[in-house]
Amino acid sequence: MNSLRVAFFASGNGTLFEHLTTKMREKVIGATPALLISSSAKAPAIERADRLNVPSVVLRREDSATEQEFSQTILKALRQNEVNFVCLAGYLKLVPPDVVAEFRHRMLNIHPALLPSFGGKGMYGHKVFEAAIEYGVRIHGATVHLVDDEYDHGPIVLQRAVFVMSGDTPETLQQRVHSIEFELYADAVKLFADDRIRVEGRRVHILPAKRP
Repeated sequence: MNSLRVAFFASGNGTLFEHLTTKMREKVIGATPALLISSSAKAPAIERADRLNVPSVVLRREDSATEQEFSQTILKALRQNEVNFVCLAGYLKLVPPDVVAEFRHRMLNIHPALLPSFGGKGMYGHKVFEAAIEYGVRIHGATVHLVDDEYDHGPIVLQRAVFVMSGDTPETLQQRVHSIEFELYADAVKLFADDRIRVEGRRVHILPAKRP
């Protein structure tokens, strides 16, 4: 893969977007933060993009007459900024299928559970941790996966686990998972930037690091 030029899709605060951008600017990840796309003009992520000097644009489904038009608007913005990789970073909207297809095996998302457990439509945010506590699992965690046309369904790139303690609440479990998500996502993006990923069906192979 050529040098990564990454677009971030974010709907909210943008802390994950800032973390990954900082890692890229510090050369920990060999990639360039090229664009932030937000689904809301009020998202704090836009202010972060301004401060980090990353171009940003607000693209909302309701501003397009059709799904096809919305897809083309997104793709146009990505092409204008020469984007070749996408990181979903707290994006609360469904990415149009045409955009997913254009970036097949080049679009990542993170889910706060060990997929395929506690994933799918409607399983996001606090609901995931409530479900895990109610089910009584002993381990939980986070998953970075490739995006396909189903919720939380694409091939798994990396996972990391945390123990569920006997006194955990959804809030304490969420805090523990949140503490591992940023570095897990950064590790996954770095694998792509270092050209160490090969995808065969649902299996993601991690290749050995290249010698200097």
